[in-house]
Amino acid sequence: MRYVIGIDIGTTNTKAVAFTETGQVLGSVETSYPVYTDVMGAHELEPHALFDAALTVLLQLTEKLDPAEAAAVSFSCAMHSLILVGEDGKPLTRAMTWADRRSEAYAAELKASELGRRLYRQTGTPVHAMSPLCKLLWLKDRQPELFRKAAKFISIKEYIWWRFLGQYQVDHSLASATGLFDIRALEWSAEALEHVGIRADRLSMPVPTMHRETELLSTWRTMGLLRGTPFVIGASDGCLANLGTGAVRPGATALTIGTSGAVRMAALAPADDPGMRVFNYILTEGRYIVGGATNNGGNAVQWYADFVSGSHDAATLDTLAAGAGRVPAGADGLIFLPYLLGERAPVWDAEARGMFFGVRALHRREHFTRATLEGISYGLRQIGASLEETVGPVEQIYASGGFTRNRDWLQLIADIFQKKVCVTALADASAIGAAMLAWVALGVLSLEETAGLAAVSNIYEPVSDLANVYQHNYHIFSQLYGRLKDLM
Repeated sequence: MRYVIGIDIGTTNTKAVAFTETGQVLGSVETSYPVYTDVMGAHELEPHALFDAALTVLLQLTEKLDPAEAAAVSFSCAMHSLILVGEDGKPLTRAMTWADRRSEAYAAELKASELGRRLYRQTGTPVHAMSPLCKLLWLKDRQPELFRKAAKFISIKEYIWWRFLGQYQVDHSLASATGLFDIRALEWSAEALEHVGIRADRLSMPVPTMHRETELLSTWRTMGLLRGTPFVIGASDGCLANLGTGAVRPGATALTIGTSGAVRMAALAPADDPGMRVFNYILTEGRYIVGGATNNGGNAVQWYADFVSGSHDAATLDTLAAGAGRVPAGADGLIFLPYLLGERAPVWDAEARGMFFGVRALHRREHFTRATLEGISYGLRQIGASLEETVGPVEQIYASGGFTRNRDWLQLIADIFQKKVCVTALADASAIGAAMLAWVALGVLSLEETAGLAAVSNIYEPVSDLANVYQHNYHIFSQLYGRLKDLM
């Protein structure tokens, strides 16, 4: 049975799935690696460990299946990473991830300028410390010798692609998340490059997301795949999560909660947001993913679980969630602002801080648990509201990410958004999306036909009787950041 392999390279683990053209998952594997942080805001991964992880999951899958039936390998990857490499291609740094905060001051200065507003409109990437644009400004100022020494500034996927194929290429999707790429002209932004002080030859060549290469470096030709098996460059994890959940037609909305979270809507053109709240990333030619990501998703739940019980294993989380179910909707007026790690959409403020608001003597641990889940969900609804203002109405939501294992949280999303929430039977949406894109690149399926492979397994209908209580708390939630911003 023919299959393609979709590989998703994330900030904590790498996953791979073998996926047929009829939507059957033949196998999946994953492996993890350490994250390196410090008090200055560093959040880094080791490039060699990332390549080893991608190679490991690929080998493990082809060992389980007939490698002669592998029709292609395709890649998904986390956005906004940056690695400096020398003339020999060897890393001079670890990979700075989206969560690296060291360029916060440079991002704040650029965001407040007219240049920052022009670059947002041109590149589709909100001006924030997450972006390679701001990371490069920090490196140029703080580590000038290293900045000058670097032959190339590349992302995690570009490094892995170079290791397999010996070519510096970047897909339009990941390029559109750098803050350096003109998403309409499909080329590096001359204005962004001038501001950073680099030429385009220090970046990879941009290529479409369905770009294919068939000649692996000789080192890897003995790993089981037939010679000439296409490697499809793929796209970003966020864009491919939309594809993997079936949210690809214009207006279809995907909501993901994993470590972080996001709300993303498919569109035929970029959406210019005067408030610079939403991103515009490329899925394929003529198909954009517009949305916003939050820093605070499952990681905020884990923080809370550690805080109250010293553990965030599955059993602890299940126990806490069960307790939250005994508290009425709205947590008796207790509201959680979940900005524990600063925040991206819709406020884009690395200095944002979290809080519990409205604490009274009647509140018990179960109230705080429910308020934590509700607060994360309010933040996602706020992103959804930004999308409705700039793109159009959210009709129904396609959910993905680790939170889909929690039926109560899925129902909570439906009730807070007052929208139907659909969950597909397919796990690992970004890896599945990478596999689907491979079938499109091979000409086996159209982009629209991939939606039929993401069959809905569960639907959560909103309870209309809860709309008023959630709307009341959401109204308060939406004002908290604005009123407290100066104190933060």
